[in-house]
Amino acid sequence: MSALHERFERHGGGAGLKGRTTHYCAGCGHGLVHRYLAEAIARLGIQDRTVAISPVGCSVFLYYYLDVGNTQAAHGRAPAVALGHKLANPESVVVSYQGDGDLASIGLAEILQAAQLGIPISVLFVNNAVYGMTGGQLAPTTLPGQRTSTSPRGRDRTMGQPLRMAELIAQLEGPVYVERVALFDAKRRRRAARAIEKALRLQVEGRGLSFVEVLAECPTHLRLAPPEAERWVRERMLPVFPLGVKKDLAAAPWTFPEPVFEPEAVLRAVGAERPAAPRAGGGAAGKAMGLKLAGAGGDGAQTAAALVARAAIAQGLDATHVPSYGPESRGGASFADVRLSPEAVTCPDVPAPDALVAFNAPSLARFGAAVVPGGTVVLDGSVIREPPALAPGVRTLAVPLSGIAIELGHPVVKNVVALGALQAATGLLPAEALLDTLREALARKGSVLALNEEAFRRGQRAAAGG
Repeated sequence: MSALHERFERHGGGAGLKGRTTHYCAGCGHGLVHRYLAEAIARLGIQDRTVAISPVGCSVFLYYYLDVGNTQAAHGRAPAVALGHKLANPESVVVSYQGDGDLASIGLAEILQAAQLGIPISVLFVNNAVYGMTGGQLAPTTLPGQRTSTSPRGRDRTMGQPLRMAELIAQLEGPVYVERVALFDAKRRRRAARAIEKALRLQVEGRGLSFVEVLAECPTHLRLAPPEAERWVRERMLPVFPLGVKKDLAAAPWTFPEPVFEPEAVLRAVGAERPAAPRAGGGAAGKAMGLKLAGAGGDGAQTAAALVARAAIAQGLDATHVPSYGPESRGGASFADVRLSPEAVTCPDVPAPDALVAFNAPSLARFGAAVVPGGTVVLDGSVIREPPALAPGVRTLAVPLSGIAIELGHPVVKNVVALGALQAATGLLPAEALLDTLREALARKGSVLALNEEAFRRGQRAAAGG
């Protein structure tokens, strides 16, 4: 028995032989760990209770293979997501499945705090001594002298020493079971399978957090054939990462408070109250709206989106703001989704906006076609000279956002000009609600408040044709 899917859609569309093999490189350890995890789930009879968390990394497509509940987490955040699942549903069996770059680097704070907390989850940590998915860079577990794409001469003392995560986790008070295993021969594979099953069984019994580190081969980045990669793990990794049980405690089972999902009860528990009913006026006070604000980094789309969401909340609406942007502080693509609703927002994503603010031509080209019939597009007419034709029924307003901001002597306020234009064009919220939020945001910057209020009013007049 196994908890693996019958066909693996990730590889070859699930057809033929590829439908029964993983997409991992030949000799990769992930396939074995997947198998042992699936077999342990089946033996323990917990398939319908199991939730597997896979973050960014080679294991990100775990959900194509394990026929259990699955959640994908942001890079390094799998333990935090796992805790959310466990506390919301204490009867679930939650597995945080992570690689070394994910867990020991960007996710180091998350795993340390989760382990110290000790709530029963099972963490499987696959250590192949390299960032595998993103080009083979130096990882926290890379060995001394090991060459990677970012340590071409080998890891030296200036790059620090490898992190021994099993030993580090074992020192914390929260975990009850910590072991390091390997996959390079049959004996070690059997031991790895037993360790994975024990980690799950301890969670089923409610004993506490378990952490299993698996030394795994990465033939691709080692540039070795699978048998040679196994020998490399045995001869090179074991002296740095010795195998064995690092911690094994007999602990009393946890007891969890009953999860509470009723909003009123949650608000009472934290000493808060539900916002007042929406005040009269404003388009969103009577209906839900989805907005998208898009431009380049530095255009102020995120700030404008946050102001709209805050103003809506102050009006008693439910509102969400989901930012999306690249690493650049200036110049890279940046867009935000905002939802406003008199009811609870159940999906913050806005694939088909009721209104779009486009600060540049690429943003208009990317999102303009998605605006719903009867929707509105406010574009910066200062930089978008020849806007493309949009769907019938979509209203387009070319407002010189940048030009007005330059006339005011401060190009950075073009996002506030855009807010004024958006308010005049859609009536999404009362103007005073947006201005009140703007005043609150600039309470400590009184010298620029008048400027921003004028920018908002200028945007309103431009959109109204005045």
